[in-house]
Amino acid sequence: MVDKTQASATQFTPACFFKFTTETQRTRSFFGIASLLNHLLSIKLTTFQCRYKSNAAASIGTTKFNLYLCAMKKQIVIAIDGYASCGKSTIAKQLAKRLGYIYIDSGAMYRAVTLYFLQNNIALDNTTQIETALANINIDFRWNETARFAHTYLNNQDIEQAIRSKEVTQNVSKISAIAQVRHFLVAQQQLIGKNKGIVMDGRDIGTVVFPTAELKLFMTADINVRAKRRFAELQTKGIEMSLEEIKINLAERDHLDSTRTESPLRKADDAIVIDNSNLSPTEQLDIAVLLAENRNK
Repeated sequence: MVDKTQASATQFTPACFFKFTTETQRTRSFFGIASLLNHLLSIKLTTFQCRYKSNAAASIGTTKFNLYLCAMKKQIVIAIDGYASCGKSTIAKQLAKRLGYIYIDSGAMYRAVTLYFLQNNIALDNTTQIETALANINIDFRWNETARFAHTYLNNQDIEQAIRSKEVTQNVSKISAIAQVRHFLVAQQQLIGKNKGIVMDGRDIGTVVFPTAELKLFMTADINVRAKRRFAELQTKGIEMSLEEIKINLAERDHLDSTRTESPLRKADDAIVIDNSNLSPTEQLDIAVLLAENRNK
């Protein structure tokens, strides 16, 4: 594991931008002020940070500003793959937030297609029906201020809760294995990641969607630990499912994901494995951040 104390430091340069937010209004602007830069040049940021944010209070008259210093360094693509309920989405969201990157939930995209197929009784062995259905699917993510994260929308309807249902969970692996579905969504995901600066999690992100991603992580954990985590998650959402049912479902999904013909779940040769069976969310995030910073030197 990389030791934070070994991280080399570099001087903060004028190649930066500032975001100011006042107590009464929020404004975002890009500018350079010589006097501020001269004062700020002494601030050191680790070379690891791709977009480092530092809360610093600045007072101008009686107005208080929150100053965020963001080093303008190259951005990378971070691909996170792994088994179901291994905490892929959790670490991906946290990592994106820490780095100032965009988080893309590829699993939600497959769940959205699954929900549409179930609602419209699409026959999984009917190529024409599948292609027609995909042509009528529009998936996007919209920020939800109350939930404080982006909700998944299917054809302009918020389906964030619906795609976490038991029925969708039991069918998503089967529908995700359909070649047309994977080709449809992979194309969208690759387009999203064209400009980099994203964190995406799924089953084939490092092997198919972004095979040249600068950082690939493969998450794994003991199935009993995963089942308990999933049980706790469903409880908070008011979804009833026994621990044994969850464990059986996870085992089935692991098998389907790993043995399907189209883009099976597997670790990319250059992916770094993180077994988080005994790691807290904070501990696994710290590991991921150090790895990401190291890739962005």
